[in-house]
Amino acid sequence: MGYDTIVEDNIDVLVVGAGLGGTGAAFEARYWGKNKKIIIAEKANIDRSGAVAQGLYAINCYMGTRFGENNPEDHVRYARMDLMGMVREDLLFDMARHVDSAVHQFEEWGLPLMKNPKTGTYQREGRWQIMIHGESYKPIVAEAAKKSADKVYNRICVTHLLMDDNQENRVAGAVGFNVRTGNYHVFKSKTVIVGAGGASNIYKPRSVGEGAGRVWYAPWSSGSAYGLMIDAGAKMTQMENKIVLARFKDGYGPVGAYFLHLKTYTQNGAGEEYESKWFPALSEMVGKEYLDTENQHLSHKPIPTCLRNHAFINEVNAGRGPIYMVTKEAFQDPHLEEIGWHNFLGMTVGQAVLWAATDVDPKYENPELTTSEPYVMGSHATGCGAWCSGPEDVSPKEYFWGYNRMTSVQGLFGCGDAVGGTPHAFSSGSFTEGRLAAKAAIEYINDGKAEGITVSQAQLDKRKEEIYRPMETYRIYRNAITAGSVNPHYINPRQGLDRLQKMMDEYCGGVTVSYMTNGNLLNIGLKKLGLLAEDWENGIAAEDIHELLRAWELKHRILTSESVMQHTLFREETRWPGYYYRGDHMKLDDENWHVLTVSRRDPETGEYTMEKAPLYHLIDDADKEEAA
Repeated sequence: MGYDTIVEDNIDVLVVGAGLGGTGAAFEARYWGKNKKIIIAEKANIDRSGAVAQGLYAINCYMGTRFGENNPEDHVRYARMDLMGMVREDLLFDMARHVDSAVHQFEEWGLPLMKNPKTGTYQREGRWQIMIHGESYKPIVAEAAKKSADKVYNRICVTHLLMDDNQENRVAGAVGFNVRTGNYHVFKSKTVIVGAGGASNIYKPRSVGEGAGRVWYAPWSSGSAYGLMIDAGAKMTQMENKIVLARFKDGYGPVGAYFLHLKTYTQNGAGEEYESKWFPALSEMVGKEYLDTENQHLSHKPIPTCLRNHAFINEVNAGRGPIYMVTKEAFQDPHLEEIGWHNFLGMTVGQAVLWAATDVDPKYENPELTTSEPYVMGSHATGCGAWCSGPEDVSPKEYFWGYNRMTSVQGLFGCGDAVGGTPHAFSSGSFTEGRLAAKAAIEYINDGKAEGITVSQAQLDKRKEEIYRPMETYRIYRNAITAGSVNPHYINPRQGLDRLQKMMDEYCGGVTVSYMTNGNLLNIGLKKLGLLAEDWENGIAAEDIHELLRAWELKHRILTSESVMQHTLFREETRWPGYYYRGDHMKLDDENWHVLTVSRRDPETGEYTMEKAPLYHLIDDADKEEAA
């Protein structure tokens, strides 16, 4: 194993992470930067990386504007309602007005989109979802990025962003290592677009033992999008807005296609409808603006996802579980039965295998649902991520500082999970955000904002020493083990992850406490998390390159978890019942907390600064628009 340094001088655009966001960034960067040098650094392999790696049965964000179905304003209203008002409407609108063109490109590149035989329009699964044959979704999109980039470096774990030695708060590239050879990689770059993943496995998962990898969000998503940016001093927003999913039990199979396309429904263990019994009290808790069950059909405002979770969680806690998905009726139709199975075979094979292994046939037995452990991400139905500039033609002055999707660090851009305040982007929206970020990054370079960047050898040497220190720790102290894996001098990545998951679960609202936390618990959690961070810095050990990868994934998860705890402590209300509860502030409080939360961690001291940011509603409510 060597530690050969690979220096890519004069990179113009470095794309970190090659999921849908990163592929969109590389593709668009080439369009606007014909003579620019574009490099992709991906932890896995671009053909099968990111959340779409295994396949996808639907594109969940498509307006259908050319067919007269929806417009971008509609999507902003929908996402705003689902997130209890807390979204960056400028960023959402900007994504929504461009997303359809991305989907049309996918179709041109060979992605099979299902068509309605009567109308010729795309087959809808719901208002925003169109159905696809998506087993090869990622390889098809990856091909466009590979043709656009000067080089794709697969198997590179990016650990740190480089910073300019000449100008404070300006990015200068990134460093990392090859997860197969151990080689040290240095990428000096004028701009960096972070398209890495959000965070799974920071909370103790419901699945344990040999099933521990069976989680809802991609298990390899280690919070790198957040860890990289937090460590560089970028401001973050809405990191408290973690998500809990209602999914088929143990396999985490998605329920959307069943609800929307198969028209299935849920019931409790006694075969009863249960949601409506919890809504009156919940309406008092959150206010009729967010839960007005009598007028849902008039205002076209579906009940927010978190509030449906609230009913689910409380029904189970009342002893009337389990919650079942009623599939026996739909599956009597052979066509719907086929769709039900295809939905998993093209996206969540493990769910189909689990049903077969446990003798569950949804045609004759209604399968169980459960609520997942929390996840932290910015591209699904949550808005965690970096505090980013919006587009000049839409954003209020507080939301615009020169370049679309640029973070508070000069030259550092985000897309997908990395951008805060843009929920319901999903795969197509993440790709679109990558395009928007790349166009702005090229503009940043052309405007001369990246001139004079210098990266000292001292900075590179420091990062190199930090990256490989866990292996040196193991080499020095490995013989202190007499049996098993417990060592008085260090912890290994698995032991550190177990500690992290336990403290996040118990102190920051995980499954074993029914998503409940409070100020006292969060403060204890932050103290314990600080001790874990110290143990990582002073005594994490890696036996080989694979464990070195796991060590750095743990580092990014720790940084992400600290941000989540700080944000959850700062927002003194329960904004999203069903995702988490502040037991000491159980009511939604629009008078004091109709704001976005913004944080910054000082890279030198590790101290957090929290602030409220104004929440602007740029799009009128549909009711007001109709009245006008």
